[in-house]
Amino acid sequence: MKSKIIGLLLGSALACGTLVALVGAANAQNYPTRPVRFIVPFPAGGIADVTARLVGQKLSEALGQNIIIENRPGASGTLGVDAATKAAPDGYTLLFTTGDFITTPTLMPKVAFDPYKDLIPITQVATSPLLLIGQVGGKIGSVKELIEQAKAKPGAIAYSSPGNGTINQLAAEWLAIEAQLKFLHVPYRGGAPAAVAVAAGDVPIGALTPSSAQSLLEAGKIKVLALMTKERPAFASPDWPTLAEQGLPVDAALWVALFAPAGTPQAIVERLDHEVLRILKDETIRKRLNAVGTEASGISQKAFVERIRVDAARYLDIIKQTGIRIDP
Repeated sequence: MKSKIIGLLLGSALACGTLVALVGAANAQNYPTRPVRFIVPFPAGGIADVTARLVGQKLSEALGQNIIIENRPGASGTLGVDAATKAAPDGYTLLFTTGDFITTPTLMPKVAFDPYKDLIPITQVATSPLLLIGQVGGKIGSVKELIEQAKAKPGAIAYSSPGNGTINQLAAEWLAIEAQLKFLHVPYRGGAPAAVAVAAGDVPIGALTPSSAQSLLEAGKIKVLALMTKERPAFASPDWPTLAEQGLPVDAALWVALFAPAGTPQAIVERLDHEVLRILKDETIRKRLNAVGTEASGISQKAFVERIRVDAARYLDIIKQTGIRIDP
């Protein structure tokens, strides 16, 4: 009798599991039936926000539902990420963010989420190279001059970044490790003020995205000392040397990507991945991304997961070598 009861219970459990799976598949097949929300954990106008709006407009057409952009900045982007991880895993709340968060567990161990467990990578949408910039007419006119001056006065050369723990800061420290230098980090609240600080001569150099530096580059107030990526993006000026070309194997870029809360049905993830990859093949979209200093990546889920693993390992090594921290 006992074995019969256990058999009945197991049979019921399996039937329930099959039913849940079938319901999930049916929901995914009908997805979406209402507007989809993109949480962007940064203010409007930044690289994540601009990219989300460009892709969101086309994705709305593909899915037949509105894409609502919700900017939730604060706490170095962790407020928005936290909100996304706590959302229902039904495909109606997604996270559109930059790669900064991959170092969050190490830099901010007190946060209430684990991005590796609580999020599903969908697609790497775009990549923005980081630029090493200097003031036009300033004392540092090239990478060679930077290295000479930094070696003469260890810790005296300051650089600006959009904030503590950003990929920008890690890129500058990566350069310092490769060139055996020591810099002074001066964090600002965003890329725009960090670029202005260089233009004003408050700091001699900065590690910034093209979108943060664009207006000041066009105004002739700052200049690119080097691209901090090994590959030269299509929109980059031929006058911009890479650090790799100068014997410094730094390859730092800020990627922008789409994520879903853990537990989101794989069929929905695959549908979104497919649609975003298709959108990124549109030449108009590619040109518009180039215009704001990014390139379409179009890296699908499996390859994107590997990219996260490689980048995280690289940046965690830099954190260990430098002792960078945000939380005490």
